Amino acid sequence: MKNVVILLLVFGLSHGVASADGSKSTEASQSITQRVDKMFEKWDKTISPGCALAVMKDGKIVYKRGYGMADLDHNVPITSTTVFHVASMSKQFTAAAIVLLAQEGKLSLDDPVRKFIPELPDFGVPITIRQLIHHTSGLRDQWDLLGLAGWRYSLDLITDNDVLSVFSRQKDLNFTPGSRHIYCNTGYTLLAQVVKRVSGQSFREFTSARIFQPLGMKETHFRDDHAEIVKNMAVGYEPTNETFRSSITNFDTVGATSLLTTVEDLALWDENFYQPRVGGSALVTQMLEKGRLKTGEQLDYAFGLSVGEHRGLSFVGHAGGDAGYRSDMTRFPDQHFTVACLCNVAAANPSNLTVEVAEIYLADKMQPAGTEKQDEKTAPVKLTESQLKNKVGLYLNYDGDQPIRVILKDGALRIMPTVEGESYELEPLTENRFRLKVAPLEFNFEGEGPGRKLRLLLTVRSGKPEIYEAVPEYVPSPDDLKEVAGIYHSQEIDPLYRLSVDDGKLVNHRLKSEPDTLRAIARDLFGGRNASFRFTRDAQGRITGFMINSGRVRNLRFERGSCRGGYDGG
Repeated sequence: MKNVVILLLVFGLSHGVASADGSKSTEASQSITQRVDKMFEKWDKTISPGCALAVMKDGKIVYKRGYGMADLDHNVPITSTTVFHVASMSKQFTAAAIVLLAQEGKLSLDDPVRKFIPELPDFGVPITIRQLIHHTSGLRDQWDLLGLAGWRYSLDLITDNDVLSVFSRQKDLNFTPGSRHIYCNTGYTLLAQVVKRVSGQSFREFTSARIFQPLGMKETHFRDDHAEIVKNMAVGYEPTNETFRSSITNFDTVGATSLLTTVEDLALWDENFYQPRVGGSALVTQMLEKGRLKTGEQLDYAFGLSVGEHRGLSFVGHAGGDAGYRSDMTRFPDQHFTVACLCNVAAANPSNLTVEVAEIYLADKMQPAGTEKQDEKTAPVKLTESQLKNKVGLYLNYDGDQPIRVILKDGALRIMPTVEGESYELEPLTENRFRLKVAPLEFNFEGEGPGRKLRLLLTVRSGKPEIYEAVPEYVPSPDDLKEVAGIYHSQEIDPLYRLSVDDGKLVNHRLKSEPDTLRAIARDLFGGRNASFRFTRDAQGRITGFMINSGRVRNLRFERGSCRGGYDGG
């Protein structure tokens, strides 16, 4: 999901409080900070991880606080100087490093990536540095690929060489470069490699010398050695039952992730967008340039930054999430106002928190909540059971083989984003138009007609709708399951996938993974824990393999039979 969409999921606070412009009374300021503290109350405990917060106005930190504990084992509290792993917030610094090299004429943003990384396969069409920056390269995402290849995220050590190794074997792209936008971590790992090869320094050395040290960001660097000792660093956690367990990264890969920093250091970087000491005004202008597709469509993604609008105010920001770490920094440039929030608990949502803090401080400058889209104020209508029941069923987005199930429960339609699992209630606005109760997603049902099936159109605010077509329920017979059982291999990743029929169910067995029960979606299409499997057939109708679709990996091909040769018919 794009970070601007995460911001759109925020339900705003619309209290009429004063802005932090320094002209209000001490009493009003205390009221503001008390309300901010209240938002973090659930984490502000000595038995819980939590968050660090910094609020910046006109180049100064006007409020900073730590909530909860940085290290539960050793009773270390979080402060505004606690060091956090900030995951994908790293990307803006990677993009800035590329811009600095471009300013010096050492590369062009429109250079083909293979000019610097020849081990990247030749896909028959050039991929440019600019396309890596804007996530329009078509490359498959490294985390999805490594997961499919048997790597256990945050458990197995993942290095730059591991990412490059799996990528050197890829034979296909998700889409033609420049034709679409799908968030891709691989692009930023490759950008860091470009910086390393062009500059002759490690990526950590270059960014420290050219960005962090000049800005005085003394607690900030890209961590390229997982075994390095880092003073005052928060441990990541995830909730388990009524307590927490540690959840930390295990990466020696940089560019897409692995930046360590503090909220106080981020304030120094933030001010560079107003008083640029690194890269000058040209860097700031370039960093805020939004990408475009070949069709001319403009994206909301710039150089490692999302650009958008919230309640009438322009914002720039980026979030991040790895293991037990969550992060976000959102800037409102016209108000010279920024909120940074870094958390060490996977259950936190700093993307919500930064905007909610901004709504408290900038309430008198924002439009009232609900004015961004009239539909948010539209009252739901009552529908009969028959009007609801005729929409129940399974729907499939053929672009990526993503299913959605619509069910009727307790008199309301509910959406299940996967074939089985948690469901979310829909509110009817008209007979065929619904909205999700917990987020601004709209669902429109289009009825059957000449040459047209029942369809479900999913829209985020005013964005382009994703189309799901109704498909008949498919219950495979024992013979159907036996037909697809067997051993499969891919030339692009290492492990074999062994599909067997266990207790009447199709189960996938693969390296370092728990058995995954595959659930039927349609004939020759099954859904697994993290991917869909579309089986392929030859002219005689025999199963020859399958294609995996897994979010940011499209059409990863597997062939039937082991890689050592020989056909395995199950």
